[in-house]
Amino acid sequence: MVYKYVVTLRNQHSRSINILGILLSLFSVLLFTREMLISHTPSLAYFFGVIFIVGVLAWNIFQSSKGKKVYYSRALLIAALVWMKMPYFQWLLFIYIALAFLEYQAKHALEIGFTDAEVVINSLFKRRYQWKQFNNIVLKDGLLTLDFANNRILQREVEDDEEDDADEDEFNDYCRQQLADVKI
Repeated sequence: MVYKYVVTLRNQHSRSINILGILLSLFSVLLFTREMLISHTPSLAYFFGVIFIVGVLAWNIFQSSKGKKVYYSRALLIAALVWMKMPYFQWLLFIYIALAFLEYQAKHALEIGFTDAEVVINSLFKRRYQWKQFNNIVLKDGLLTLDFANNRILQREVEDDEEDDADEDEFNDYCRQQLADVKI
């Protein structure tokens, strides 16, 4: 589908997701190290798990300091594999795998596409709305406001993008025209 306009919203959760990834990784490192020290039959899985997870954490912190986007899914997947070997909390395996796979989607910037027929919010599950489901749509000063007919409002900051196809006035005129055509 070709969208007349696509508005990318700023992802407000990346920092929280990174902190969660770091905390889960450090939690695993701590418990794997504990198990290596107190276990009567130490396993190489704990050792290599700790080394790999610490390496990924160090690399991500280094890349993050350069302003690059980082993902902790590799560390979480390795931790999940090592959790299978642990004598306790083995169920954490499923949580770590789920969080590793959901990290990419959670860090992906939300996009809203506008066509003459509908408005599509591109998230994990695409949500499609007809123009008649809105009272108003406005983009002003980097803030997109979707005023739904059911008295719900979605208001979020848009990404700072220097290569915008259109300005705010052009986008607002398009939305106003689409909403007026539906009301007729």
